[in-house]
Amino acid sequence: MNAIANIWKQPKTSVVGVLIALITIAGVLSQQGITLGTAGNGTVVSLAGALATALLGLLARDPSAPRAAGGSTGTQKSGASALILLLMLSPLPGLGGCSAKSVAQEIVNWTPALQSAVSTVDSTGALLDPADATLFAAATSGFDAASNLLAAQAKSYLANPTTSTLAQLQTQIVVLEQQVNASLLAAAKIVQPASQQHALNALDAVATAVSAILALVQSISSKAAVARMAAQAPIKLSAVQPYLDRKGAIQMVARHYGEAPGNATVQVALAESAVQHAGF
Repeated sequence: MNAIANIWKQPKTSVVGVLIALITIAGVLSQQGITLGTAGNGTVVSLAGALATALLGLLARDPSAPRAAGGSTGTQKSGASALILLLMLSPLPGLGGCSAKSVAQEIVNWTPALQSAVSTVDSTGALLDPADATLFAAATSGFDAASNLLAAQAKSYLANPTTSTLAQLQTQIVVLEQQVNASLLAAAKIVQPASQQHALNALDAVATAVSAILALVQSISSKAAVARMAAQAPIKLSAVQPYLDRKGAIQMVARHYGEAPGNATVQVALAESAVQHAGF
Protein backbone atom coordinates (compact mmCIF):
# COMPACT_ATOMS: atom_id res chain seq x y z
CA MET A 1 0.00 0.00 0.00
CA ASN A 2 2.87 2.39 0.79
CA ALA A 3 4.32 1.85 -2.67
CA ILE A 4 0.98 2.73 -4.27
CA ALA A 5 0.60 5.82 -2.07
CA ASN A 6 4.08 6.99 -3.03
CA ILE A 7 3.10 6.97 -6.71
CA TRP A 8 0.51 9.67 -6.00
CA LYS A 9 2.72 11.60 -3.58
CA GLN A 10 5.68 11.76 -6.00
CA PRO A 11 4.14 11.57 -9.49
CA LYS A 12 7.13 13.07 -11.33
CA THR A 13 9.59 10.63 -9.79
CA SER A 14 7.22 7.79 -10.63
CA VAL A 15 6.88 8.90 -14.26
CA VAL A 16 10.66 9.25 -14.63
CA GLY A 17 11.10 5.74 -13.22
CA VAL A 18 8.56 4.27 -15.63
CA LEU A 19 10.16 6.02 -18.61
CA ILE A 20 13.64 4.83 -17.62
CA ALA A 21 12.33 1.28 -17.25
CA LEU A 22 10.68 1.48 -20.68
CA ILE A 23 13.86 2.77 -22.34
CA THR A 24 15.96 0.09 -20.64
CA ILE A 25 13.56 -2.68 -21.68
CA ALA A 26 13.46 -1.35 -25.24
CA GLY A 27 17.26 -1.40 -25.39
CA VAL A 28 17.43 -4.99 -24.15
CA LEU A 29 14.76 -6.15 -26.61
CA SER A 30 16.51 -4.42 -29.49
CA GLN A 31 19.82 -6.08 -28.61
CA GLN A 32 18.08 -9.45 -28.63
CA GLY A 33 16.57 -8.77 -32.04
CA ILE A 34 13.01 -8.56 -30.70
CA THR A 35 11.08 -5.92 -32.67
CA LEU A 36 7.38 -6.56 -31.87
CA GLY A 37 6.61 -5.60 -35.47
CA THR A 38 7.31 -2.61 -37.67
CA ALA A 39 6.31 1.03 -37.23
CA GLY A 40 6.99 3.18 -40.27
CA ASN A 41 10.64 2.75 -41.20
CA GLY A 42 11.54 1.39 -37.77
CA THR A 43 10.24 -1.10 -35.23
CA VAL A 44 7.67 -0.91 -32.46
CA VAL A 45 10.43 -1.41 -29.88
CA SER A 46 12.60 1.40 -31.23
CA LEU A 47 9.58 3.71 -31.48
CA ALA A 48 8.61 3.03 -27.86
CA GLY A 49 12.16 3.69 -26.72
CA ALA A 50 12.38 6.91 -28.72
CA LEU A 51 9.07 8.20 -27.38
CA ALA A 52 10.07 7.41 -23.80
CA THR A 53 13.41 9.19 -24.31
CA ALA A 54 11.64 12.23 -25.74
CA LEU A 55 9.21 12.37 -22.82
CA LEU A 56 12.07 12.03 -20.35
CA GLY A 57 13.75 14.94 -22.09
CA LEU A 58 10.62 17.05 -21.67
CA LEU A 59 10.79 16.43 -17.92
CA ALA A 60 14.38 17.62 -17.79
CA ARG A 61 15.63 21.09 -16.99
CA ASP A 62 19.09 22.52 -17.56
CA PRO A 63 21.14 22.09 -14.34
CA SER A 64 22.99 25.32 -15.19
CA ALA A 65 19.81 27.40 -15.25
CA PRO A 66 19.79 30.26 -12.71
CA ARG A 67 18.23 29.52 -9.37
CA ALA A 68 15.31 31.45 -8.01
CA ALA A 69 15.70 33.39 -4.77
CA GLY A 70 15.87 30.99 -1.85
CA GLY A 71 17.44 28.12 -3.85
CA SER A 72 16.24 25.46 -6.24
CA THR A 73 12.76 24.09 -5.97
CA GLY A 74 12.05 20.37 -5.83
CA THR A 75 10.82 20.51 -9.43
CA GLN A 76 14.09 22.09 -10.63
CA LYS A 77 16.13 19.47 -8.83
CA SER A 78 14.03 16.65 -10.26
CA GLY A 79 14.41 18.19 -13.71
CA ALA A 80 18.17 18.41 -13.38
CA SER A 81 18.28 14.79 -12.29
CA ALA A 82 16.10 13.77 -15.22
CA LEU A 83 18.48 15.47 -17.65
CA ILE A 84 21.48 13.63 -16.25
CA LEU A 85 19.54 10.35 -16.34
CA LEU A 86 18.59 11.01 -19.95
CA LEU A 87 22.20 11.66 -20.91
CA MET A 88 23.35 8.50 -19.14
CA LEU A 89 20.80 6.58 -21.17
CA SER A 90 22.01 8.11 -24.42
CA PRO A 91 25.79 7.66 -24.69
CA LEU A 92 25.97 9.07 -28.21
CA PRO A 93 29.03 10.58 -29.86
CA GLY A 94 29.05 14.27 -30.59
CA LEU A 95 26.70 15.46 -27.88
CA GLY A 96 27.00 19.21 -28.13
CA GLY A 97 25.73 22.51 -26.83
CA CYS A 98 24.04 22.77 -23.49
CA SER A 99 23.82 19.01 -22.88
CA ALA A 100 27.55 18.30 -23.19
CA LYS A 101 28.38 21.41 -21.17
CA SER A 102 25.94 20.36 -18.45
CA VAL A 103 27.52 16.92 -18.21
CA ALA A 104 31.01 18.44 -18.07
CA GLN A 105 29.86 20.67 -15.21
CA GLU A 106 28.33 17.69 -13.40
CA ILE A 107 31.64 15.84 -13.66
CA VAL A 108 33.41 18.80 -12.07
CA ASN A 109 30.67 19.02 -9.42
CA TRP A 110 31.38 15.44 -8.36
CA THR A 111 35.12 15.96 -7.83
CA PRO A 112 34.89 17.64 -4.38
CA ALA A 113 32.84 14.69 -3.11
CA LEU A 114 35.40 12.33 -4.58
CA GLN A 115 38.33 14.13 -2.99
CA SER A 116 36.52 14.30 0.36
CA ALA A 117 35.91 10.54 0.23
CA VAL A 118 39.59 9.95 -0.59
CA SER A 119 40.55 12.06 2.45
CA THR A 120 38.38 9.78 4.58
CA VAL A 121 40.19 6.77 3.14
CA ASP A 122 43.52 8.36 4.12
CA SER A 123 42.42 8.63 7.76
CA THR A 124 40.77 5.20 7.93
CA GLY A 125 44.03 3.35 8.55
CA ALA A 126 44.06 4.61 12.14
CA LEU A 127 40.84 2.68 12.80
CA LEU A 128 42.22 -0.65 11.60
CA ASP A 129 44.37 -3.31 13.22
CA PRO A 130 48.06 -2.66 12.43
CA ALA A 131 48.38 -5.54 9.95
CA ASP A 132 45.13 -4.57 8.23
CA ALA A 133 46.18 -0.93 8.16
CA THR A 134 49.33 -1.87 6.25
CA LEU A 135 47.33 -3.85 3.69
CA PHE A 136 44.78 -1.06 3.35
CA ALA A 137 47.46 1.61 2.91
CA ALA A 138 49.12 -0.39 0.16
CA ALA A 139 45.80 -0.96 -1.63
CA THR A 140 44.87 2.74 -1.59
CA SER A 141 48.30 4.35 -1.99
CA GLY A 142 47.52 5.82 -5.42
CA PHE A 143 44.15 7.36 -4.57
CA ASP A 144 45.32 10.90 -3.79
CA ALA A 145 47.37 11.37 -6.94
CA ALA A 146 44.75 9.72 -9.17
CA SER A 147 41.79 11.69 -7.76
CA ASN A 148 43.67 15.01 -7.90
CA LEU A 149 44.65 14.38 -11.52
CA LEU A 150 41.07 13.46 -12.40
CA ALA A 151 39.76 16.65 -10.77
CA ALA A 152 42.26 18.75 -12.73
CA GLN A 153 41.38 17.01 -15.99
CA ALA A 154 37.66 17.48 -15.36
CA LYS A 155 38.16 21.22 -14.98
CA SER A 156 40.36 21.26 -18.06
CA TYR A 157 37.69 19.51 -20.13
CA LEU A 158 34.98 21.88 -18.90
CA ALA A 159 37.09 24.87 -19.91
CA ASN A 160 38.30 23.34 -23.17
CA PRO A 161 36.01 20.49 -24.34
CA THR A 162 38.22 19.00 -27.06
CA THR A 163 38.79 15.42 -28.17
CA SER A 164 42.20 15.51 -26.51
CA THR A 165 40.99 16.66 -23.09
CA LEU A 166 38.12 14.17 -23.21
CA ALA A 167 40.55 11.34 -24.02
CA GLN A 168 42.63 12.25 -20.98
CA LEU A 169 39.51 12.23 -18.81
CA GLN A 170 38.44 8.86 -20.23
CA THR A 171 41.81 7.32 -19.45
CA GLN A 172 42.06 8.71 -15.93
CA ILE A 173 38.57 7.74 -14.78
CA VAL A 174 39.25 4.14 -15.83
CA VAL A 175 42.60 4.18 -13.99
CA LEU A 176 40.93 5.37 -10.79
CA GLU A 177 37.95 3.05 -11.19
CA GLN A 178 40.29 0.08 -11.45
CA GLN A 179 42.28 1.23 -8.43
CA VAL A 180 39.07 1.43 -6.41
CA ASN A 181 37.90 -2.01 -7.58
CA ALA A 182 41.27 -3.54 -6.71
CA SER A 183 41.18 -1.93 -3.26
CA LEU A 184 37.68 -3.29 -2.62
CA LEU A 185 38.85 -6.81 -3.41
CA ALA A 186 41.84 -6.31 -1.11
CA ALA A 187 39.67 -4.95 1.72
CA ALA A 188 37.35 -7.94 1.38
CA LYS A 189 40.30 -10.14 2.42
CA ILE A 190 40.62 -8.41 5.80
CA VAL A 191 39.70 -11.03 8.39
CA GLN A 192 38.98 -8.85 11.43
CA PRO A 193 35.27 -7.89 11.05
CA ALA A 194 35.48 -4.36 12.46
CA SER A 195 38.54 -3.52 10.37
CA GLN A 196 36.93 -4.89 7.25
CA GLN A 197 33.77 -2.86 7.82
CA HIS A 198 35.71 0.38 8.39
CA ALA A 199 37.72 -0.23 5.23
CA LEU A 200 34.73 -1.07 3.05
CA ASN A 201 32.69 1.88 4.35
CA ALA A 202 35.46 4.30 3.39
CA LEU A 203 35.97 2.71 -0.01
CA ASP A 204 32.24 2.63 -0.80
CA ALA A 205 32.05 6.43 -0.76
CA VAL A 206 34.95 6.68 -3.21
CA ALA A 207 33.37 3.99 -5.39
CA THR A 208 30.06 5.89 -5.52
CA ALA A 209 31.70 9.11 -6.69
CA VAL A 210 33.86 7.27 -9.21
CA SER A 211 30.87 5.37 -10.59
CA ALA A 212 28.92 8.59 -11.03
CA ILE A 213 31.80 10.25 -12.87
CA LEU A 214 32.39 7.15 -15.01
CA ALA A 215 28.74 7.07 -16.08
CA LEU A 216 28.84 10.79 -16.92
CA VAL A 217 32.07 10.45 -18.93
CA GLN A 218 30.55 7.48 -20.72
CA SER A 219 27.50 9.56 -21.68
CA ILE A 220 29.62 12.01 -23.68
CA SER A 221 31.94 9.42 -25.21
CA SER A 222 31.63 7.63 -28.54
CA LYS A 223 30.82 3.93 -28.63
CA ALA A 224 34.36 3.20 -29.80
CA ALA A 225 35.82 5.20 -26.91
CA VAL A 226 33.58 3.45 -24.37
CA ALA A 227 34.59 0.06 -25.77
CA ARG A 228 38.25 1.05 -25.49
CA MET A 229 37.72 2.20 -21.89
CA ALA A 230 35.97 -1.06 -20.98
CA ALA A 231 38.80 -3.10 -22.52
CA GLN A 232 41.22 -1.31 -20.17
CA ALA A 233 39.14 -2.34 -17.12
CA PRO A 234 39.82 -5.99 -16.28
CA ILE A 235 38.25 -5.81 -12.80
CA LYS A 236 34.54 -5.63 -13.55
CA LEU A 237 31.77 -4.12 -11.42
CA SER A 238 30.25 -7.57 -10.97
CA ALA A 239 33.38 -8.68 -9.10
CA VAL A 240 33.12 -5.94 -6.47
CA GLN A 241 29.35 -5.52 -6.29
CA PRO A 242 29.01 -7.81 -3.23
CA TYR A 243 31.18 -5.35 -1.27
CA LEU A 244 29.34 -2.17 -2.27
CA ASP A 245 26.85 -0.49 0.05
CA ARG A 246 23.78 0.33 -2.10
CA LYS A 247 22.04 2.20 0.73
CA GLY A 248 25.11 4.36 1.36
CA ALA A 249 25.43 5.12 -2.36
CA ILE A 250 21.80 6.21 -2.54
CA GLN A 251 22.24 8.50 0.47
CA MET A 252 25.38 10.04 -1.04
CA VAL A 253 23.72 10.69 -4.40
CA ALA A 254 20.62 12.12 -2.70
CA ARG A 255 22.80 14.56 -0.71
CA HIS A 256 24.81 15.51 -3.78
CA TYR A 257 21.77 16.42 -5.86
CA GLY A 258 19.62 17.59 -2.94
CA GLU A 259 16.83 15.25 -3.94
CA ALA A 260 14.55 12.55 -2.60
CA PRO A 261 15.94 9.03 -2.01
CA GLY A 262 13.55 7.74 -4.68
CA ASN A 263 15.27 9.78 -7.40
CA ALA A 264 18.69 8.80 -6.07
CA THR A 265 17.74 5.12 -6.10
CA VAL A 266 16.90 5.37 -9.79
CA GLN A 267 20.15 7.22 -10.53
CA VAL A 268 22.32 4.68 -8.72
CA ALA A 269 20.62 1.78 -10.49
CA LEU A 270 20.91 3.52 -13.84
CA ALA A 271 24.59 4.37 -13.39
CA GLU A 272 25.35 0.76 -12.50
CA SER A 273 23.35 -0.48 -15.47
CA ALA A 274 25.08 1.93 -17.83
CA VAL A 275 28.61 0.96 -16.84
CA GLN A 276 27.87 -2.76 -16.71
CA HIS A 277 26.15 -2.67 -20.09
CA ALA A 278 29.27 -0.99 -21.51
CA GLY A 279 31.46 -3.82 -20.28
CA PHE A 280 32.89 -2.39 -17.05
